[in-house]
Amino acid sequence: MFTRDFDNPDMPLQMLFDRWPGTASVFMAHGMLCFGCPITPFHTVIDACLEYGLDVKGFRRELRAALSADQT
Repeated sequence: MFTRDFDNPDMPLQMLFDRWPGTASVFMAHGMLCFGCPITPFHTVIDACLEYGLDVKGFRRELRAALSADQT
């Protein structure tokens, strides 16, 4: 089973959005259509970044910043 650890590379995007809804804004800012996509339960952050040609490490930094903003 998948853990709800933010850094788990195997966590599906649906679980990410369910647990941390503020991360959806990062995807939308990049023009990514992942939020609401029928593949979201199966794709990971890595899959999405590959699909959209984005740097995974940089994108994860943006996601982490969105998490920090949610917690303030």
